[in-house]
Amino acid sequence: MKEIFHRTSIRQFQDKEVEVEKIQLLLRAGMQAPSAGNQQPWEFYVVRNKELLAKLAETSPYAGCVKNAPLAIVIASRDDVIFPDYQDIDCAIATESMMLEADALELGSVMLGIAPLQERVKAVSELLHMPEHQHAFTILAAGYPIEVKPQQDRYDEKKVHFAD
Repeated sequence: MKEIFHRTSIRQFQDKEVEVEKIQLLLRAGMQAPSAGNQQPWEFYVVRNKELLAKLAETSPYAGCVKNAPLAIVIASRDDVIFPDYQDIDCAIATESMMLEADALELGSVMLGIAPLQERVKAVSELLHMPEHQHAFTILAAGYPIEVKPQQDRYDEKKVHFAD
């Protein structure tokens, strides 16, 4: 799958809206992700409002790029799941699926960590008026990239161990 070897973290975006059809494809990709016991512990908050994007950018010292992104999708987890120990893993897989789909759609994206830092979780959750049983997990900033960066080859044979 070429997207795995092409995708990079993009933090600078063109001043161009992402089409609703592409947003729907990103969301479909996230919801298609596997999850423990098929619990699908995620909720997705689509943010396109410039004022709200600017406020999201202030929730973490690493989220500054959200301010100038045309789109952010906040992935949240729910408390009402069968396997709560796996909900963050499930949400991370959903986020990665969305990032790969973004690359396939010629969009750039970057995953900005919120959980497990409770001050960030609280700030984002309150900003988006999430119900008490939902908690912000990550922010996915996305849009048309200003530049395409080549991906590094990260394969390291020293980190491979055969346990035959």
